[in-house]
Amino acid sequence: MEKPCSLLVHFDKGSAAMANEIKADLEGGDGPAKADAMRRAISLLLNGETLPQLFITIVRYVLPSEDHTVQKLLLLYLEIIDRRDPAGRALPEMILICQNLRNNLQSPNEYIRGVTLRFLCRLSEPEVLEPLVPSVLENLEHRHHFIRRHAVSAVSAIYRLPHGDQLIPDAPELVERLLASEQDASARRNAFLMLCACAQERAVAYLLSNADRVAEWPDLLQMAVLDLIRKVCRSQNRANKGRYITIITSLLSAPSTAVVYECAGALVSLSSAPTAVRAAANTYCQLLSSQSDNNVKLILLDRLNELRTTHRDVMVGVVMDVLRALASPNLDVKKKVLDLVLDLLTPRNVEEVVLYLKKEVVKTQAGDLEKGAEYRQMLVQAIHACAVEYPEVAGSVVHLLMDFLGDTNVAAAVDVVLFVREIIETNPKLRVSMIQRLIDTFYQIRASRVCSCALWILGEYSLSQSEVESAIATIKQCLGDLPFYTVSDEGEINDSAKPAQPVVNSVTVSSRRPVVLADGTYATQSAATETISTASVAPGSLASTLNLRSLILSGDFFLAAVVACTLTKLVLRLEEVQPSKVESNKACTGALLIMTSILQLGQSSYLPHPIDNDSYDRIVLCVRLLCNTGDDVRKIWLQSCRQSFAKMLAEKQFRETEEMKAKAQISHAQPDDLIDFYHLKSRRGMSQLELEDEVHDDLKAATGGFTKDADDANKLNRILQLTGFSDPVYAEAFVTVHHYDIVLDVTVINRTKETLQNLCLELATMGDLKLVDRPQNYTLAPETSKQIRANIKVSSTETGVIFGNIVYETSNVMERSVVVLNDIHIDIMDYISPATCADVTFRNMWAEFEWENKVAVNTVIQDEKEFLNHIINN
Repeated sequence: MEKPCSLLVHFDKGSAAMANEIKADLEGGDGPAKADAMRRAISLLLNGETLPQLFITIVRYVLPSEDHTVQKLLLLYLEIIDRRDPAGRALPEMILICQNLRNNLQSPNEYIRGVTLRFLCRLSEPEVLEPLVPSVLENLEHRHHFIRRHAVSAVSAIYRLPHGDQLIPDAPELVERLLASEQDASARRNAFLMLCACAQERAVAYLLSNADRVAEWPDLLQMAVLDLIRKVCRSQNRANKGRYITIITSLLSAPSTAVVYECAGALVSLSSAPTAVRAAANTYCQLLSSQSDNNVKLILLDRLNELRTTHRDVMVGVVMDVLRALASPNLDVKKKVLDLVLDLLTPRNVEEVVLYLKKEVVKTQAGDLEKGAEYRQMLVQAIHACAVEYPEVAGSVVHLLMDFLGDTNVAAAVDVVLFVREIIETNPKLRVSMIQRLIDTFYQIRASRVCSCALWILGEYSLSQSEVESAIATIKQCLGDLPFYTVSDEGEINDSAKPAQPVVNSVTVSSRRPVVLADGTYATQSAATETISTASVAPGSLASTLNLRSLILSGDFFLAAVVACTLTKLVLRLEEVQPSKVESNKACTGALLIMTSILQLGQSSYLPHPIDNDSYDRIVLCVRLLCNTGDDVRKIWLQSCRQSFAKMLAEKQFRETEEMKAKAQISHAQPDDLIDFYHLKSRRGMSQLELEDEVHDDLKAATGGFTKDADDANKLNRILQLTGFSDPVYAEAFVTVHHYDIVLDVTVINRTKETLQNLCLELATMGDLKLVDRPQNYTLAPETSKQIRANIKVSSTETGVIFGNIVYETSNVMERSVVVLNDIHIDIMDYISPATCADVTFRNMWAEFEWENKVAVNTVIQDEKEFLNHIINN
């Protein structure tokens, strides 16, 4: 639309040729025909048609109509037509409408009076409104509340016009008198809002005189009261701040949840006293547990998170109340709750939090929860974070979580095994019980990544003779009988461990694709696609214990290499703890048999894809190591791996500690901080909240806390000059970037002595920037200014440019004048903010970028090593 409009109706069947049909229906039709013609006329006007010839027809044939529908459509027509000439003056034809509007304002029908008063709220022509003012004021005392409600709105709209105080000079007194005797909730709200906008001191006086009865007012009026309090206190008028806080406190128990929510926000904005913050936090928590709308819950969690950033000590006391929101079935709500709770952990509440999370994990086992696997993964990650920060609680949850190593959700199972790996290193007292539990539950694991990590744990932390022997026996049991395949007399190749049915219903196709490691380097992994056996097996049966065999037979030779390394470590450690040389040699022989069987399987035609070179070299290295072991190599395999892992955990803990120190540079209590002695303050009948708030205000006044923030000075750096100082129109823009939304607040100043008409800010974009809406036209008086806002959407991470003109007309010059604006360059760094990402999440997201994982190479070189050497050398 080229012009601003308060009404928009879609209509794609119209044409200018319909004007004659509409005119004929208006002249000779009855009530329904005229109503249909008016609808078509309004639709054409909204779609850009002018239809100037219809105005006189409507004045002659529609104005006298007594049909209510026709009268309502007439008001809509008058609302959307252009009521001013090019010079900005009201059209002379509008005077013909005044008598009809006056008759409507005196009509015995309440509906006609009400819609007419509502129409007057959208008129801005003083020539039309002036003769209607007496009739509008008479409706303030009408017996029906519907008319009084719209009469107050009309008085407010007229009074707020540029010269409205001359049309109704005593409007505030009339509205205040009406407010004192009015009983209708909507009429009282409209009257109070009029006083707030036009006579704020009268609204404040009325509020303070009725402070004891505010809790009994309707919710519409209570919301207006809260808006007034915020506006008054924002203007640095803090004389009656204590009384305002008392009013807000009384509204915290209001039956309307909207009022209660606004009260909590107003209370925090007015006071930073611990009692006020605690009351607001408790209010948010009550709403969080009582509201069923997920959007409302997310908004409340955002408000609680804002309180956490500034009043963490107070928020610690409501952790358990926040946790009750985990009952919501929405995963976004659950995630926000867990993130908020993890930021509020203290040594005092960590046990209660972990116990609650433990109960939630048990609930996910029931299977009746929607997206229970994803929720369980979130709980495991939260418990992991609690155990890392407070290791003393790890023992109470680690054994429960180990039951989920065989979870059908691979991501959740990976989180559990990573948690187990970290806890077993940082909590030496739990190692024996955790190793035994891992051995007992190893056969339940169905994911390749989980098996690999669990095997690494068994190889590194099985230290005693019984643990090593149990680990070797478990691995052999999960691998099944050797060899992995047999050749029958007919030449068919069969799995030697399955008599009839295969263990796995679907075979994972092996693929060689690069994976990114934690340090950013690449490695080749075979069978990177992780699937879980879909065959229905009974727990404890032969098929259910052959998890390693099924994964290896599906082509996962990376896991086979991990099995070989684990067996090598276990055999080397058994040689140290087993006094019998015969038993050690027996275990070594069994491990060598397994490795050679894997190599034989990899080089056979039993699988569609042979073993990859990396896995083959790794398994051959293990075979050579078991055949000839030196002391240096033994030390590397049995000690250096665990030392590297411990060093990695120490560096991770150090980074997290440094980040926490950076976030908490401002200590909560310095040695020379002031101590508030409330007992030395004169109470004068004040409540505890008012007392704390007054002490905080005194401290802020003494330390300059009421001065403007330093951000106001930084805003000057984001102001861009768009025109020159010698241009007839001066313009400058303040650029605000919020994520992918760019807001331009343009200040336009008329530096001439003439009125600028149809002044328009025309903007265009270059790059992936899109102008959301086109700014409307304005009329700018001499030496006055106007604020124009433009919204721009960013659709990609490319640098964009915003350029445009300011176009206007003057009464002396018929042609339009143009002022070219300076370009505004939007940099990518303006809407990119740093964030953190875990290693596992980073790998998963990186794997989604197929363009990075697949690079087409044209070469005649067949060998991979030769090709890599060729690249390195060249």
